[in-house]
Amino acid sequence: VAQKSRHSAIDGRTTRHESHALSQKHRKRIEEAFGWAKTVGGMAQTVYRRIERVRSRFILTMVANNLARLPRLLAA
Repeated sequence: VAQKSRHSAIDGRTTRHESHALSQKHRKRIEEAFGWAKTVGGMAQTVYRRIERVRSRFILTMVANNLARLPRLLAA
């Protein structure tokens, strides 16, 4: 859960641990992939019916995301 600036359900007891900061870092990385899939990959509104086709489209989109990220990962 992300911490809000006002009226947050998360207080200092949770955010003081460095594992919380690490968790937020990992969460951002995961959310970026899903955001890319929705905007660039066309997964915001699928045109397919049946779970098998939607699943295969999602896997193909995430493979494309990994291929798009690969040059930056290799350069680092």
